[in-house]
Amino acid sequence: HAIIRLLGGSNDAEGRVEVLYGGSWGTVCDHGWDLRDARVVCRMLGFDGALDAPVSVRFGQGSGPILDQVGCDGTEDSLLDCVHAGTGLHSCTQRTVAGAVCYSGAFPEPFPIRLVDGSSGNEGRVEVMYGGSWGTVCDDEWDLNDARVICRMLGFEGALDAPGSATFGQGSGDILLDSIGCTGTEDNLAECIHKGIGDHDCAHTEDAGVVCYSGSK
Repeated sequence: HAIIRLLGGSNDAEGRVEVLYGGSWGTVCDHGWDLRDARVVCRMLGFDGALDAPVSVRFGQGSGPILDQVGCDGTEDSLLDCVHAGTGLHSCTQRTVAGAVCYSGAFPEPFPIRLVDGSSGNEGRVEVMYGGSWGTVCDDEWDLNDARVICRMLGFEGALDAPGSATFGQGSGDILLDSIGCTGTEDNLAECIHKGIGDHDCAHTEDAGVVCYSGSK
């Protein structure tokens, strides 16, 4: 079982991923690193899941890389159970290393949600809270499965529609999430696949919305 730590973050729930192997600590290359991989790291450390899988020098560079080409499906018990290129076999530099931002339970609540600018309380532009401010969601790959998760988070039974193209007007904050891929059964948007916080190629003309329902449709 691999021993993992997060270093360089502002708290113990975030940082660059380091793996202890052969008596020394090393980082993980960013090749193919995504939210599924970060989820495994976070759960290994006792967290519930991952909000983001940043690849940058945001958390510092660390020492030499140990793992490369990590490909988890997100359900593994250990990072070493995932497909990878092998320990010490890599073709990467220390410029960008794999990181993780983890969460546990409702505190801090992962991705608080609100609906804005709808004609009633059950519809509107989807806005997500992160880092103390509200941002929007891009409509790339946005569909009814994603809307269902949003609606249930807000206490509704389900979703009638998942309109994009700023149907409920354009937001003004950051575009926080893009290419969201929920199955529709998740309890929280944080459990769905996405590109990463702030990673998008969108404009506010693509802001996503939902129309929710309760009781009889």
